[in-house]
Amino acid sequence: MKVVLVNGGVISGVGKGIIASSAGLLLKTLGLRVTAQKLDPYLNTDAGLLNPLEHGECFVLADGGETDLDLGNYERYLGIQLSHDSNMTTGKIYKLVIDKERRGDYLGKTVQVVPHITDAIQEWIERVAKIPVDDSGAEPDVCISTDLESGPFIEALVQLRHRLGPENFFNIGVSYVPIINGEEKTKPTQNAIRSMRSAGLIPDAIACRCERPLDDGTIHKVARSCQVEFEQVIGVRDMETIYQVPLLLEEQGLLKLLRKGLALDKHVLSPDMVSKGSALWDLWKKTVVPEQHLAPVNIVLVGKYVALEDAYLSVRKSLEHSSMRCKRKLNLIWVDSEHLEHDMQQKDPPKYHNAWKAVCEAQGVLVPGGFGSRGVEGMIEVAKWARQRKVPFLGICLGMQVAVMEYARNEMGLKGATSEEISAHAENRVIVFMPEGSKEQMGGTMRLGTRTSHFKPGTEWSKLRAIYGGGDVVEERHRHRYEVNPDYIEKLEEAGLSLTALDSQGVRVECIEIKDHPFFVGVQAHPEYTSKVLDPSPTYLGFVAAASGCLDQMIEEASHGKGRASHF
Repeated sequence: MKVVLVNGGVISGVGKGIIASSAGLLLKTLGLRVTAQKLDPYLNTDAGLLNPLEHGECFVLADGGETDLDLGNYERYLGIQLSHDSNMTTGKIYKLVIDKERRGDYLGKTVQVVPHITDAIQEWIERVAKIPVDDSGAEPDVCISTDLESGPFIEALVQLRHRLGPENFFNIGVSYVPIINGEEKTKPTQNAIRSMRSAGLIPDAIACRCERPLDDGTIHKVARSCQVEFEQVIGVRDMETIYQVPLLLEEQGLLKLLRKGLALDKHVLSPDMVSKGSALWDLWKKTVVPEQHLAPVNIVLVGKYVALEDAYLSVRKSLEHSSMRCKRKLNLIWVDSEHLEHDMQQKDPPKYHNAWKAVCEAQGVLVPGGFGSRGVEGMIEVAKWARQRKVPFLGICLGMQVAVMEYARNEMGLKGATSEEISAHAENRVIVFMPEGSKEQMGGTMRLGTRTSHFKPGTEWSKLRAIYGGGDVVEERHRHRYEVNPDYIEKLEEAGLSLTALDSQGVRVECIEIKDHPFFVGVQAHPEYTSKVLDPSPTYLGFVAAASGCLDQMIEEASHGKGRASHF
């Protein structure tokens, strides 16, 4: 077993997740099978109840695991499918150890952080590192682990390094080099590496994040003060897109360091895997280096958490993937849904007019998921605007539900049609709480993970069905507590809203569309969770293609097997 640890950082958000994902991709280009883990120090058992405005989005895995957003980066870059155990938290580890103590597994011994917690961390890492993450069903060759500094985790990793040996453990220390008055300052990096060394984690490479290329003098200074060679210091400057970071790291010599540090030349690989790795690298370079002077596609995202862009990280990435496929330059405009509400016109006219100006100038409107009643009326207004003016529209989860509410109000005459989440006792609740859900236990009680959707007979005209390749069944990941009220399904369809896909029982609405519209689609699922850099989500691809004027071309490619066509 070989482990690549990416840790450190002068500040959070310095890019450890992208560097870890990029390192994993470089290893895959050699023909290695790569898995990934995220080690989080918080006491929450998972990210399901964390505020997206504080922590960023909650990324949902195929098995329903609610995890840190970095796992989304791992899946997007590496083209793998992780499990809920791929995100270890302090809460999970302590619960595991306490449960074992309660069962008597420790035979009356005093349970302590060392060795019981640290042993549990190591056992967890080694167990998860062996879980197959691709279609081959084979154990991975290398595990990428990302650590936020926490005492028990660091001690466990120091012990793991000692146990595995120097040729099976490679540590990339990530730091930030600020520029103050034009001068690159290395003291934060020196202190961070010194702290890392004092804890027992010796860096095999130091990735220095900076807005610009580092001067050779700065690199020499870091190498000298941190007791590494010049070649072991990698300058990770800002790139045009984060998808070009693997190219930068390869150019800076990281792959050579990994080859040597992990003794990869001793690792025998099949010619088939080597060929696949080479093809992957060629396709990556072709995809992520954009052509010059691409036409822009203006997409407005109307959400309630726009104050923190990471709250919609996977949505943004999916739009980027699709824009690259459509050969367009994404221009994403963020609009707070509250600013579109009629009350805002009186409270703050500039915010109201600026928000609607952005909507009116957009080529496509996207309403993502969310919870609670705040900002919903603004989402309903923008859904009405896109429907009536035939502007491409995509509603995700809550976005689909507000589209149903809007249609019920304005096309069916159901005054005040709403969701049970907003008004539990309203007369026309076209969105209701799922019957098997729990209102007492919040964590892990939503409809989570991969679920199957079935296109209804007679929906061959469906644009969404076409972009998936025209099949009868697709699978996407879900995360929701509310759904379209089954009592209104027949009435909605009679009024002209097409419910094109249902769940396996034929009860839950999975997709809505409007037939005589360039692209008006709402999905209950979160297809952004399965979008990959080299394999865009068909749902998002259809939306971006419609906004870009190339939907027919993308549908044609999907029909000839060039798209994903129902494979997740």
